[in-house]
Amino acid sequence: MSMNICGAPCCWGVDDVKNPYLPPWQRVLKEAREAGYRAIELGPYGYLPINVEEVSAELKKNGLSIVAGTIFDDLVDENNYENLLKQTDDICSLITKLPPLPVHEGQHYPTPYMTIMDWGHDERDYAAGHSDKAPRLTEVQWNTMITHIKGICKKAAEYGVRPVIHPHAGGYIEFADEIDGIIRDIPYELAGLCLDTGHLYYSGMDPVEWLKKYASRLDYVHFKDVDETVYREVLGMKIRFFEACGKGAMCPIGKGTLDYPGIKEALLEIGYSGYITIEQERDPRNSDTSLRDVKESVTYLKSVGFSK
Repeated sequence: MSMNICGAPCCWGVDDVKNPYLPPWQRVLKEAREAGYRAIELGPYGYLPINVEEVSAELKKNGLSIVAGTIFDDLVDENNYENLLKQTDDICSLITKLPPLPVHEGQHYPTPYMTIMDWGHDERDYAAGHSDKAPRLTEVQWNTMITHIKGICKKAAEYGVRPVIHPHAGGYIEFADEIDGIIRDIPYELAGLCLDTGHLYYSGMDPVEWLKKYASRLDYVHFKDVDETVYREVLGMKIRFFEACGKGAMCPIGKGTLDYPGIKEALLEIGYSGYITIEQERDPRNSDTSLRDVKESVTYLKSVGFSK
């Protein structure tokens, strides 16, 4: 089994760079080292500075590499497209100058990746997890989003960065029909998939089934776990996705409802090789418990046969 576990700033509540309660990025890297990680994601655009010397020094101090950068923004609005391309340029120019991670035998593409997620639509945020209630894009809007994603992918490819599209609860790429649409409309030579076990479950899909379904397109994986009691409670509320996370919908891996021995068997069956990133979205005002929870997730995954 050739898989390594990495981390992400969202475990410290870092999802919106405008949130006034975010912990300092230096503290997140320090605690990632204390958790035993060898790599972490860059987090949302603007959290870590786009400064090679500054970021390199802090990574070196903590023995870390960057496994992926992130586009987490409105992929639909034409007025946001130039901003998306600028983010792609800035992120790729940073992550390609940082020390690379080892490539595992059988890994589809080397790191660092660029995860691409749609975000920023109230009408979908409040419908997270509710496929029957969530409005869908018109054909024209969908095609505009696809054009934007292809542009981001081509820009990332100029830097040699592999883009991976990440279905995310509360965005316009969330549910089964939308994931199938992405596979239909985005050629694999342009981008792979990053499937997230927690988002799949939150949005009504079986993670094991979907990891197997799109095994040939699966370049990168995110792990999280879901507290079933809180999940059922928040599904009955009019609530934004990250507000649900703030209530504890996501929990340390091994404490929730997802079947991680079964997920491990599925990844073995499809021959997945490479990197897996732990995520546990939370309110950043609770980030004082992040290191404890990350360690708990890592310990559990090691106990069921995942390497760190």
